[in-house]
Formats: sequence, structure tokens, C-alpha cells
Amino acid sequence: MKTTRSTAKPVHKPVFANGDDIQIPVFTLLKPDGTLYAGAGKSSLERDTARRLYRAMLYTRVLDERMMAAQRQGRLSFYMQCTGEEAAVVGATAALDDADMIMAQYREQGALAYRGFATEAFMDQLFGNQGDPAHGRQMPIHYGSRELNYLTISSPLATQIPQATGYAYGQKLAGQGHCTLVIFGEGAASEGDFHAALNMASVHKVPVIFLCRNNGYAISTPVTEQFAGDGVAARAFGYRMQSIRVDGNDVLAVYEATREARRLAVEHNEPVLIEAMTYRLAAHSSSDDPSGYRSKKEEEAWRKKDPLRRMQRWLLDLGWWEEAEEHELVESLRREVLDTMKRAEKRRPPALETLVTDVYAEVPPALREQFGELVAHVRRHPEAYPRSAPWLDADQADAAMQDDPSTRDGETHP
Repeated sequence: MKTTRSTAKPVHKPVFANGDDIQIPVFTLLKPDGTLYAGAGKSSLERDTARRLYRAMLYTRVLDERMMAAQRQGRLSFYMQCTGEEAAVVGATAALDDADMIMAQYREQGALAYRGFATEAFMDQLFGNQGDPAHGRQMPIHYGSRELNYLTISSPLATQIPQATGYAYGQKLAGQGHCTLVIFGEGAASEGDFHAALNMASVHKVPVIFLCRNNGYAISTPVTEQFAGDGVAARAFGYRMQSIRVDGNDVLAVYEATREARRLAVEHNEPVLIEAMTYRLAAHSSSDDPSGYRSKKEEEAWRKKDPLRRMQRWLLDLGWWEEAEEHELVESLRREVLDTMKRAEKRRPPALETLVTDVYAEVPPALREQFGELVAHVRRHPEAYPRSAPWLDADQADAAMQDDPSTRDGETHP
């Protein structure tokens, strides 16, 4: 059994340590040009998984390009891209069991894409229409899916990290061999929630993998102004936790590191911290202009390490992919995203009544009265509520149809 007390021999003069004697290497398998390093060995990725993984990365890149353009056209209020970080997100997801829980930050749409989140589901959430499970009460890109074991995104930074520890504790008690992957940026690792989560996970020995996407910037603040220590991976030592630093643009390295981390988590209830060294090629969000805090030269240097190009070269060398196949797929994905977006933005908004029916199983009389006053107000000022006013009468008609026993199942009965 591990002891929590120091086993070092006592000394009789002051001896200080700052951790500089501990060097954490970067685990990597693929060179920037997509070829394997000498001695890297064969990846455990199988052909079908590799193709599924790469398709999810391509889909994420296409989705991001199209939706950022839609935001610039005024069709969408807000967006955040995963561009440049696809390998860290999708590679880690591919190493999990689909029944494992994922708790993400806000740039992990690739994880959902890998697990089969439909384009229609992406669009419904982005436009907050009637198909959105949250009924438009979240900002765009705040996805969630109970079916795909993906916790709904929360705007406040780092809240998902201690939640992941708690959820993983429940998985440990259930004993069904599942774990939780929680993803966050290095900026979130400066929040108190990060340290509380790691300490709890280590003390209670729960099956959780902490994946830090270290993309170099917390919005506009570079890592040099965020912390003085050796990145985020070294912080695990303070909690006696397993830790690894990986090339976050190398999908093979991310996959292998997460695969081993999952084994440690599930088989030994060992929490693991993974620091994926990557780069945000796009702006922080559609509200950000990165030219104000980083240079084009820096960006171009990282574009040469594009995770998609690296994996593409590896797949081509193995004969698992064809360039013609990629061209056809990208064009197909672009059409799918564009066509689905056009349908979603025309779909009606959530019914106004969900403001109260989503809160109570049986709406209290006082709240029902207030809702009636709201409906009357919208009807008096329809020009101020162009998205809601046209549907009020339709909603009432639908409700009447449901309440009238002579119109069950959409048919009129004598």
C-alpha cells in the first residue's frame, strides 16, 4: 500500500527543491510530415478505427469552416472552432469505450462527431430551434447527448473537472469497467476546480482521465504569462498521480497514450493526467481576433504540423486511404452540412410554452396566469417578437387537437 508520508532520509541542512530535476518528455510517434519516427513501432490502431477516426477529424474541420462562415454572414450568433486540435480530441475519444463518459469544455465537437452525433443535431443546437433538446436556452456550441455519454457543455470555465471526478467515483462504485474523460484547456487548469478535482481523484482513486489541451493560449494570454512551472503535466506529481505529456497534433500518440491511460483507470482505478501539446490554428472564438496577440509566422509554423495532414500521410502510406476518396468525402460533407444548416435555420423555434412546462410537471396556477400575460403581450407587440409571435396560434391549435378526444392520432373521429 502506498504511503502518503515522505520516505526520503532526513537531512540536517536546508535543502530546497523546485522540481527542475524532473524532466517530462513529449511522447510522439508521427513526424510533422506524417511518417513514423525511427523506433516508433507499429500503432495499435486498426484499419476501421483509423478510418472512422480520420473521417471524424475531416468532418469537424468541414463543420467548423462552414459554421464560422455562417456566423460571419450573420446567420449564427457565435461559434468556436476546433481547428488544429482535432487529433487531441478525436484521438482520445477513439481510445475510449463508447460507454465511457466524456465531459468537455467547448471545443470538442470532434468527440461527438466520432461517436455519431448527427449533423441535424449539431444544427438544431446551434440555431436553438424546436429540435434543440435545450430549447434554445444555451449558447451555440453547448452540445450534449445522453445517448452518446457526452455531458452538456457548461459555460463557466472548469466546472466539468470536479464533476468528472464525482462521476468517475460513481463508475468505480458501479464496477462496470467504465471511466470518464474530462477535457479542458491549460487556462482552465489555473482554476481552483482543477486542483480540487485532481486531489479528490487521487485520494479516492477513481477511474478518470484528465486531458488538458495545451494550445498555448488562454484566449489571448500565452502560457508564459499563465504559469512558471513545467506546463500542466508536472502538477500531477503534487497529487501522486500518473502523468504523461504527448504531442497533441500526433493522433497516433494521443490514441496510444489515452488507451494506456484508460487501462490504468479502469483496471487499477488510477486517475491519469494527459497534457496534449497542440495549437489553436483558429481564433479563440468568433468574437476574437488573434492577430492582436500572436504573429502570422507563429501560426504558419504550426500549420506545418496540421494533425489532419499528418494522419492523411500515414493512412496513404498504409494503403488505408485514397486522395480521391478524401476529395469525394469532403465535398459530400460540405453539401451535408450546408443543406442541413439551411433546413435548421428555417425550422420553427421552441414552443413558447416550454418556458413553464419544462420546469414543472404540472404548471402552478400562478405561473400559468403569468404565462397567459406573456402570450397577450407578445400578441400586442408581434413586431418585437418575430420568431415567437407567428407560432402562438399554431401552438394553441396543436394543444387543442391534443386535448380534444375526437382528434386523437391526427384523425377526426365521429
